[in-house]
Amino acid sequence: MNDPTLSRIELLQGTLDFIILQTLRWGPRHGYGIAQMIRASSGGALQVETGSLYPALHRLAKKKWVSAEWEIAESGQRVRVYTLTAAGRKQLATESSKWERLSRVIAGLMRPPKESDA
Repeated sequence: MNDPTLSRIELLQGTLDFIILQTLRWGPRHGYGIAQMIRASSGGALQVETGSLYPALHRLAKKKWVSAEWEIAESGQRVRVYTLTAAGRKQLATESSKWERLSRVIAGLMRPPKESDA
């Protein structure tokens, strides 16, 4: 997060984009499969609604971080399957690094200050 003035909406979009890229890291999925994997991987804590998921997938495709192809599911239904691109992998690495730094900073805030810091 280079821009300290990020709005809540931008932060949420960035977080959702990161979560989707991370999910696609494990392989191609259709939209419903992405939502299911996010829910399962988070122990049910994160539930991405279709009204947020599909605009995010379109945004990621426009940035060329994911590609989308129509396929026929086992049920015979046409589904759009999303795949992480090379550019998406690069973006995911960048975002992962930012999240690791942020996690360390927040973990530091959870500890009591040292006498020398107070």
